[in-house]
Amino acid sequence: MKATRLSAKRQVILPKPKETPEGVLLRPLSRLPETRLEDVVGCLKYTGKPKTVSQMKQGIVLQIKKRHDSGRY
Repeated sequence: MKATRLSAKRQVILPKPKETPEGVLLRPLSRLPETRLEDVVGCLKYTGKPKTVSQMKQGIVLQIKKRHDSGRY
């Protein structure tokens, strides 16, 4: 069975469709387990100096501009 994929531009690439009376059939390969915030907090270690809220906001704006300039948005 061919799988549906997600491209680098966040576009869904569908294999040849399997028609059903209701339309095209898409099924997930497997379900991901439900994750709670408490289960993942602190799982990515950062050893540098903590960033300020202002620095984080500047980083977000910079990434949005980079993505926009590259045609991703």
